Amino acid sequence: MSYYIAPRFLDKLAVHITKNFLNLPGVRVPLILGIHGRKGEGKTFQCELAFEKMGVEVTLISGGELESPDAGDPARLIRLRYRETAELIKVRGKMCVLMINDLDAGAGRFDEGTQYTVNTQLVNATLMNIADNPTDVQLPGSYDSTPLRRVPIIVTGNDFSTLYAPLIRDGRMEKFYWEPNRDDKVGIVGGIFGEDGLSQREVEQLVDTFPNQSIDFFSALRSRIYDEQIRNFIHQVGFEHVSLRVVNSLEGPPAFKKPEFSLSHLIESGNFMVGEQKRVETSQLVDEYNRLNRGRGYQPAPTSEVSPNHQPSTNSAPKHQSSSTHLSLETQEQIRQILSQGHTITFEHVDERRFRTGSWQSCGTIHGDAESDAISALEACLAEYSGEYVRLVGVDPKAKRRVLETIIQRPNSKN
Repeated sequence: MSYYIAPRFLDKLAVHITKNFLNLPGVRVPLILGIHGRKGEGKTFQCELAFEKMGVEVTLISGGELESPDAGDPARLIRLRYRETAELIKVRGKMCVLMINDLDAGAGRFDEGTQYTVNTQLVNATLMNIADNPTDVQLPGSYDSTPLRRVPIIVTGNDFSTLYAPLIRDGRMEKFYWEPNRDDKVGIVGGIFGEDGLSQREVEQLVDTFPNQSIDFFSALRSRIYDEQIRNFIHQVGFEHVSLRVVNSLEGPPAFKKPEFSLSHLIESGNFMVGEQKRVETSQLVDEYNRLNRGRGYQPAPTSEVSPNHQPSTNSAPKHQSSSTHLSLETQEQIRQILSQGHTITFEHVDERRFRTGSWQSCGTIHGDAESDAISALEACLAEYSGEYVRLVGVDPKAKRRVLETIIQRPNSKN
């Protein structure tokens, strides 16, 4: 099967890798290339195709390997794999790269529910150190003065804004946002269905029918077409005999004829998959669970005044009026607009020393559209961190990206 490599993707990857193997006088070349974008757009697979085309060998690290019950193990793993890759370049005499998949999943911090561990700090610090000194990467407890070969590092992820800001600064990491356009999608999807008899026009129509779907959707769609044959096979053999027929059979693995890959059949199956996606999006059971648990991290402010005899006053102000809060009307309006758009609100704080490095920490997250809860949480955060910077962050939960960042408190100043 001949897969399609997007020209923009191949060009970016080839330039970065080649540039790191050249000696350019007076030019500081970033060691890390960060490829980020929406989920399911084929970032890793496009990298694999580019590596194969260029004849580049790859040493892989998964984002899941960046945490361990033993502090320091993930950082040591990165250093060890880097040194092994440098040795491969020397022994094989060819280009080799170190690739870390889903870096943000292993080393990023999304909200207050994401634990920031010692290993997370060490992983960020290790990658920064390697980017600054690519020919002098030592293992803990030993020192080798022999310079290493420079090894380009490729990292993938969905949202690099969750990473430690100094790690992704220009000079250490070159960023490449991968979002395939229509021509890229047509080329990639044509490669997926390359052996199934679809014409160029049918591929284009299929892509245009599902314009908002990722590349993985079309790969899953092709796999789904085989479900009918597999279902018939299971009914023919019997549920109780499937295991013996498939796993431990003297007859060999079952053979299936090529299914019908007609455009109408693909669109019908694709619409069913889209319907299942919408069921997941509209169920939102986690929001219901969060509403039940909301308030554990902070105490909501009362919405009505209490008279001396402890009876609620009839002159309680509506939730949206400024009489129930010390926040400015501008801040209340920002909160109202973010929640009305279905976004999540996060509050972050940082002291004056860490403000210079951008090391913000979360002090509360609001899900749903409860404006009073958001205001109460923000007031609690402002009171607890009165001598620090506090900012309001709006997050699009579907795209997993920040849509607003605004500082609403500075040290020794009014909100």
